[in-house]
Amino acid sequence: MPTRELSRRNFLRSAATGSVGAAIAATLQAQGFAASAPLSTGSAQRNGITVESIGAYSVERLNEILTTELAEFSDFAISFPPAKNGVKLYRVTYPSVIPEKKNRPTVASGLIALPDVDDKTLPVAMYQHGSVFGKDEVPSSPENSMETRLMIANFAGQGYMVVAADYFGRGLSQEPNSYIVKPSTQQACLDMLFAAQMACADFGVEMGSLFVNGWSQGGWSALVFLNKLESVGIPVAAAAIASGPPDLYAMLNRWVNNWQEVDAVYIAPLVSIMLHAYEEYFGLPGFTTSAIKPEYQEVARQLYFNEQDYKDLMSEFPAKLPDMVQDDFKAALAMGDDRFSYLLQESHGYRWRMTTPMRVYTGGIDEVTPVYLGQLPIGYQQIIGGATVEAVDAGPKADHRGVFLTSLADAKAWFDELL
Repeated sequence: MPTRELSRRNFLRSAATGSVGAAIAATLQAQGFAASAPLSTGSAQRNGITVESIGAYSVERLNEILTTELAEFSDFAISFPPAKNGVKLYRVTYPSVIPEKKNRPTVASGLIALPDVDDKTLPVAMYQHGSVFGKDEVPSSPENSMETRLMIANFAGQGYMVVAADYFGRGLSQEPNSYIVKPSTQQACLDMLFAAQMACADFGVEMGSLFVNGWSQGGWSALVFLNKLESVGIPVAAAAIASGPPDLYAMLNRWVNNWQEVDAVYIAPLVSIMLHAYEEYFGLPGFTTSAIKPEYQEVARQLYFNEQDYKDLMSEFPAKLPDMVQDDFKAALAMGDDRFSYLLQESHGYRWRMTTPMRVYTGGIDEVTPVYLGQLPIGYQQIIGGATVEAVDAGPKADHRGVFLTSLADAKAWFDELL
């Protein structure tokens, strides 16, 4: 898979035809991969990619997800149209590389949800999942991921191919968790898209228009993935970002130095995972012990390395993130002149001149991403003459999950208009 430098020329040549599948296939061919040859959907591999059937969702099962399971997930007032078709589910394992570790080869996993329809050219919704504590609470194990099931039911149940990466360190990956690590997130998503394109030959379908969306961590992941896609010339029809923090430096400063009562109690354990991920991937020895107070260092380590379940560790974390981190860490973050702050600033998801139209979704009581931060791409793109970025307000009573659900309904209708 793509351990070589991507060929921008080949991408742009194919992108000019408007075909996402052609743009991807051209680069795969340039790198010596037989993208048109059938890929066995079993234990056999081609180019290191395995596609394994993990079952199917019937129309009845999809509608149960959109009604009964939806009500269990959130009491936010929303409804979705019934599914039109069943969906076949595939777990994909694929080779990739870790950019932060000199492109060391690795193996990652993800999901393809294939609609059971007669169409041979399918629109593709590439979904980036939100923060999870469990290693298997990811798209390739949809029964463990309600957000993935809702994405499948609302998009694949309406004729879209849904593609989703688990990220490095989640799913079947044996790497440490790459939580909010920009280059690795981009690489995992890009190579998952390549793997899906190669699987299309076996499925007997072609990729049509490509759409990108994500929620929470996945909103940020979708932003940085979009940046990668645009940089190599893969055309994206539109992007939908739900509660995605486009500026990590501002987000961490807000949580650490200006904590608010609305902020979620699970932010502290999530940030502890992020600090460990930066130490692991960016080579910052001793960083977590310098950032986290001594009394929380061991529980943070156990959470990051999956030594205990989050439910068993949750009570050992403080309810407020500022109570978990050391004063020197707060001061350095406030000034923005340390290595971690520089990495956060480099990990933005909005400071380039976009070409893809976008909608950003925020809510009045979102306990993770404040409205101002979620809407940063709007003004930034306006001032530099970039793509149109629109704000969609999920309402004054929309919490984090309410924003997600609003984005699913609105983005699906918007994407349909662009087909």
